[in-house]
Amino acid sequence: MTASIVPEADHVDDDPRLITEQGAAARVATIAEPVIAGLGYRLVRVRISGLSGCTVQIMAERPDGTMAIEDCEIISRALSPVFDVANPIEGAYRLEISSPGVDRALVRRSDFSRHCGSTVKIEMAVAFEGRRRFRGLLVAVEGDAARIRPDDSGEASDVLLPLADMADAKLVLDDALVAQALRRGKAADREAKQARKTKAHKFQPASPDDRHAGPNEGE
Repeated sequence: MTASIVPEADHVDDDPRLITEQGAAARVATIAEPVIAGLGYRLVRVRISGLSGCTVQIMAERPDGTMAIEDCEIISRALSPVFDVANPIEGAYRLEISSPGVDRALVRRSDFSRHCGSTVKIEMAVAFEGRRRFRGLLVAVEGDAARIRPDDSGEASDVLLPLADMADAKLVLDDALVAQALRRGKAADREAKQARKTKAHKFQPASPDDRHAGPNEGE
């Protein structure tokens, strides 16, 4: 497990969520988002599940899209007392902080831009040409809309879906996405190892000979 440094809060809110929650999940998000942003993280999605009791799952990430266990712990410690006072959920519940996962939700314009070329599932809040559900290739982001090539259409039948009209959008867990996640994981491990080596070298204590050497010694 690598050490986690809390990200800077600057520039966290310059890419707002375009796909948001409804009902009780929206109440939780309204309370949680400014707290999470104040810590330098970004809220991704809030989901409330009734399985095995009530679970409030809050998915968050750093601005670069990463999220470590220590980051989840930081957010949990900050949110727990806030929720105790605000009481956004009636009755007992379990608070769970997590990363967005491999088959992550797409909620910001940058999420769609970053994952062009991936397969996505989209549910529209506002029907597009009489249709609410789409699955297909995320071709591009054009303005505030996503160009999708549905699996059940030909190459010339792309649709341009407004991001603001979407109720839900997420990546499809396929072989290509798993391979991409493995590559990113290996790259992150390499960066973490390099960071530890750099830190260890920087703070390496001087040897006794170095500490007692005179200014001209060794010349």
